[in-house]
Amino acid sequence: MALTDRQATALALAHALSAAERGLAVIPLSRTKLPALRSPHRHASGTGPTEPPCRGACGRFGHGVYDASTDPRRIRALFAAAPWATGYGIACGLRPHHLIGIDLDTKSGTDASAALRELALRHLFTIPATVVVTTPSGGRHIWLSGPPDAVVPNSAGRLAPGIDIRGAGGYLVGPGSRTEHGVYGTVPGTAHLAPAPCPPALLRLLAPPPRTHQPALAATGQDGRGLVQFVLAAHAGQRNTRLFWAACRAYENGIGPDLAAPLTEAAVHTGLTEHEARSTIASAARMTSRHP
Repeated sequence: MALTDRQATALALAHALSAAERGLAVIPLSRTKLPALRSPHRHASGTGPTEPPCRGACGRFGHGVYDASTDPRRIRALFAAAPWATGYGIACGLRPHHLIGIDLDTKSGTDASAALRELALRHLFTIPATVVVTTPSGGRHIWLSGPPDAVVPNSAGRLAPGIDIRGAGGYLVGPGSRTEHGVYGTVPGTAHLAPAPCPPALLRLLAPPPRTHQPALAATGQDGRGLVQFVLAAHAGQRNTRLFWAACRAYENGIGPDLAAPLTEAAVHTGLTEHEARSTIASAARMTSRHP
């Protein structure tokens, strides 16, 4: 028998309170998987002086993950303010778990699970036994715990096609949530587990990409910028080829030494390791020195 909206909300609240008992900060979600409470500042005129966005300092509800809490009284108040909520979100990056979510998508037409296995083989890490949440579309969310001093950013497809990352400022749809497309659950045998520590090698891949050193890039002129953009546009299967081609053109034009660092950073941003990028650029330098 189909649940009424009131029953779905009551179940979502019960699941949210259970998650909070495990130290996971939660917020109510609507059937669209978005935060159920709208921003109290959405009608601001915008004519006043520019101010930083409010993250809950005003004391009202409606600030997304910044409303997240493990306090049962606050959670009940959040759901009371959103009686249409049918799910709950779990904020990532907060104490004590510093949760990191590995979202393996199925809608992109790629095999995200295979891509993760390939990354694990290439970078010598294994995914430990941990909580794995199933999505209505057939995808999976792998829960991992990060160290307190690591800030993992949210990203979509940066690690590999079909793999999205939920980190600081993001949230995961909690198991038991009901959405327009179905119910989130857990893989059998994982619901009782705590989020396992993220393998160090994987954590390094999830770290924020280094910033491009603009002074070095500016010195190379427009040609250098174009080569860096060419590398940044690379997709899986063409990252190394694009980097090698761009590095060869840079050394042929006499800007190779100045462009080596920006090209390395661009390649790392697309998914290559720094070692792989430097090796490819060094090969391009040797190639062009033999063929002036």
